[in-house]
Amino acid sequence: MALNTSADAPIPVGEVSRLIGGWIDRLGAVWVEGQITQLSRRPGAGVVFMTLRDPSHDISVSVTCYRQVFDAVADVVSEGARVVVRAKPEWYERRGQLSLRAAEIKPVGVGELLARIEQLKKSLGAEGLFSPERKKALPFLPQLIGLVTGRASAAERDVLENARHRWPAVRFEVRNVPVQGIHAVPQVVQAVKDLDAHGEVDVIIVARGGGSVEDLLPFSDEQLVRAVASCRTPVVSAIGHEPDNPLLDHVADLRASTPTDAAKKVVPDVGEEYERVQWLRDRARRSMDGFLDREARGLAHALGRPCMEHPHRMVEEREEQVAALVDRSRRTLGHLLDRAGSELTHTHARVVALSPAATLQRGYAVLQKADGSVVRAPEDVDDGDELKARVAEGAFTVRAVEPVGTAEAVGTAQNDGNDEN
Repeated sequence: MALNTSADAPIPVGEVSRLIGGWIDRLGAVWVEGQITQLSRRPGAGVVFMTLRDPSHDISVSVTCYRQVFDAVADVVSEGARVVVRAKPEWYERRGQLSLRAAEIKPVGVGELLARIEQLKKSLGAEGLFSPERKKALPFLPQLIGLVTGRASAAERDVLENARHRWPAVRFEVRNVPVQGIHAVPQVVQAVKDLDAHGEVDVIIVARGGGSVEDLLPFSDEQLVRAVASCRTPVVSAIGHEPDNPLLDHVADLRASTPTDAAKKVVPDVGEEYERVQWLRDRARRSMDGFLDREARGLAHALGRPCMEHPHRMVEEREEQVAALVDRSRRTLGHLLDRAGSELTHTHARVVALSPAATLQRGYAVLQKADGSVVRAPEDVDDGDELKARVAEGAFTVRAVEPVGTAEAVGTAQNDGNDEN
């Protein structure tokens, strides 16, 4: 229950400590898992003191137990070991300190650790943290590589030496952190976050040498896995040897079997790249030479064609054909004109033969009255009528002197001087 206190009515520290102790005493025994970071076994003492730490959250609590409780597991438990403890919380009023009184201690075996890692792997995999679609491609030639590894470790030496041997100009931003033990997880997580926030780092390598399952536990920690999954920078996992497979390998963008393998996969070999460039240049030169040879042969073949050797031949051939067609057209047109002229002459002759002028040429004459009408019968003329006689060479006037209608009628021709030649 909440206490009714104020600045005017405070309660003593002892009373607060006593009340806290009362509340804690109501708690029952609990099973707690953690890592032993400090262990004190004084000779002759009946109580063993230790510190139990949660490596994922950097939280510790003091644990005490009777000597006979610890002696039951003393052969398999030491500093750094993971244990499960059944203990009851206790509150020391005089010092205001919380601790756990252990009644039973059980070491966490390798099988149990592997089972828990496998369970965590399934849980994180179900969230999609290991999905291939999340993997980021590594840059071809990183300008600055972030390296998270132990200080002066063989893993650091392998990565740096192999990378610089392959590409001497490569640069590293190294973060030396504990890679096992109680402080490994928070410091590795912080180092990864710092390098991910670095604007010039192109790729991050997390490297560690081989070790036991317990030694590699920090790299299967959920906090580290989630930190790597949230990185914008590609992360390479190079933990242990080929058989080792911490959860970091699954969430990283690339898994390297060893730190040396990580250097080979992240940094290209300058000699190999030079040979590849030379090979590509030779291939390009061969391709260009082949292309030019093909084009030259094609050009020579095109220039060797008759139309290219004698470009006017086609025009000359067409000229001859045009001239032949023109001659043929002229001959055809001449024949048509000749035939038409012949037909015209024949028709003209027929017209001339049938025309009145031809009749007049044979000695006939045409008599016309004063009104121009032609005399066709004797009854058309009266005695004394002047008629116009038209002959082949001209015309003259005649007068009817005999009664019209007699067979002996004779016309006396009088030339009136109006001859129309």
